[in-house]
Amino acid sequence: MHPDRFLDALPAKPARLTALADAIDDGSAFAWPDVRPTDRVLLAGMGSSWFAAQVAALRLRRVGVAAVAELASAERSWPAAPDLTVVASSASGGSTETLDLVRELDGARVIALTNTEASPLRELATEVIDLLAGPEVSGVACRSELHTIVALLALEEQLGGTMLDLAAACRAAARAVEHLLATRDAWVSEVAERLAGPNGTWLVAPADRIASALQGALMFREVPRRQADGCETGDWSHVDVYLTKTHDYRALVFPGSRYDAEAARWMGERSATVVAVQPEGADAFGAAQQVVRYPAGDHPLTPLLVETTVAELVAEHLFTHATTS
Repeated sequence: MHPDRFLDALPAKPARLTALADAIDDGSAFAWPDVRPTDRVLLAGMGSSWFAAQVAALRLRRVGVAAVAELASAERSWPAAPDLTVVASSASGGSTETLDLVRELDGARVIALTNTEASPLRELATEVIDLLAGPEVSGVACRSELHTIVALLALEEQLGGTMLDLAAACRAAARAVEHLLATRDAWVSEVAERLAGPNGTWLVAPADRIASALQGALMFREVPRRQADGCETGDWSHVDVYLTKTHDYRALVFPGSRYDAEAARWMGERSATVVAVQPEGADAFGAAQQVVRYPAGDHPLTPLLVETTVAELVAEHLFTHATTS
C-alpha cells in the first residue's frame, strides 16, 4: 500500500465514471454473459468486493433472483451445481481466499470481476468482466470498488429485466464527485476535526447502501490507519448505540434509512459528534452538527455511487496531517 499516493487516485474518479458511462452506452462495458434468472448466484469476494456484493445480493433478491453475498474465506458455501453461477470479485485478480473458493467450486460456472489484464482469477474463470477502473497506484481499492458496484448493477438489469439507466447514473455521480473534489477545501478540514476522536470513527448507512459505511470505514483504517467501523442504520440501535454512552462517539452518517430518526434521537440525546453526507435539498439528519452536500441530480443511484468519496477525502486529509505534523 502507498497511502501517500491515495490522493492521486481520487481526482480521476469523475473522468473514469464519465468514460464508463460512454462504454455502457456503446455496449463495451459490463456485457454480462447469458446468466439465467433461475440460476442461483453466489457473489463472492473479500474486503471492498464483499461490501459491493452485499448491496448487489440484496437488490437481486428484490427482483426475484436467488442471490447471496459470501465472504470468499467462508469454510463452505453452496456446492458446485449446474444451476450455480459464481461471481468472483477481486480487483487484483489475486486474492488468495477468492482463488481458493473458485478452485473448491470446480464444476460451477465462474464469472470473474477484475481490474487486471492478467491474473490467476482470469485463468480460473469461465468468463471475465473487466472493471475498467484503471490502475490504482496507491494500492487502495477506491475506483475499483465503485466500478464493482456498477458492474453488479448491470447484472441486476439483465437478470431482473429492470432499467436502471446506469450510464445516466455514472454521469450524475461524476458531476457530484467533481463537486466534492472542487469544494473539499471548504469542508474537509472541519469534517476531519469532528470525526477524529480518541475512540475512533463510526460510519452508518442504510442496508441498501451498506457498502458506503463498510468501504468508508475501511478507508479510515487503510489510509490514515485509524480505528473505524461501519454499521447499518436500523441495526445501529441494536448493536452500536451502547457506545454513545461510554465513548466520545464520532459518526459519519449516510442518511436515507426509514430508521434514521431513531439513530438520530440516540445520538442527539447522548451528545454524539455527527457529520452527515446528503444530496442538496434533502432534509438534514437530525443529530448532525455538519452536513456535506452534493448535487445528486434526479437519479436514485447517485448516493450509492458518490457518498464514499467524502470518507475517502477525509481519510486522505487525516493521513496527510498525521504525516506532516
